[in-house]
Amino acid sequence: MKLTIHHLYADMMNLYGDRGNVISIRKRCEWRGIPVEVVDVGLGEGVKPTGCDIFLFGGGQDREQALLADDLSGSKGVDLRAIADDGGVILGVCGGYQLMGNSYETPDGEKLPGVGIFDLHTEPRNPDEERLIGNVLVRVRVPETGEEREIVGFENHGGRTRLGDTEPLGEVVAGFGNNGEDGTEGARRLHAYGTYLHGSLLPKNPWLTDQLILSALRRVDDDFDLEALDDAAERSAFASMASRMAGRR
Repeated sequence: MKLTIHHLYADMMNLYGDRGNVISIRKRCEWRGIPVEVVDVGLGEGVKPTGCDIFLFGGGQDREQALLADDLSGSKGVDLRAIADDGGVILGVCGGYQLMGNSYETPDGEKLPGVGIFDLHTEPRNPDEERLIGNVLVRVRVPETGEEREIVGFENHGGRTRLGDTEPLGEVVAGFGNNGEDGTEGARRLHAYGTYLHGSLLPKNPWLTDQLILSALRRVDDDFDLEALDDAAERSAFASMASRMAGRR
């Protein structure tokens, strides 16, 4: 069984080191003896699922998003939406997350179409509003078990994302989240995730990394389970950050 990581627009959407998400998935698979292939998918290139896949979409600036919106308006966007509808594993961060919605409006007033994986839209901040910047602590409910977990990360965005008929990824404990108003952060539908959390996100939250890996592998083998890893150092770092953030609520 081989896991394929499809890194969408790797050369354009790597703001705040989002490539670290690719590294985290690859290493946690390799430590368990699970073969991994990383495929960079650029402008004009289609997505080619293998049956055991994770699609990663990082963050970028408005200029890059405009180029990507045009590229996603054709068959690539249709294919990604179909993958999400079928329960495929997709993670979009910041700019990638925004383009997974219905539309993204730039500060110049240009309305870019999104892929439509999530029912949401992103609008620019008003002139008197600040960017939403800082560390974030988010409480997440794991649908498979109903268990509540937490994730940490770093956000830096001017856009305000408004959810429609879409479940948020989680509830903001500290930080701003989607818009700094309604207490939501990110979005989730089936095994498609969107979030504003950089950091990189996955190295800071190994349980979420394993959740993505397991969801992808179980598309091939329903009974597959992951061997436990020694995450003592990661848990200690997470607990330290989460404690500091929770104290600032």
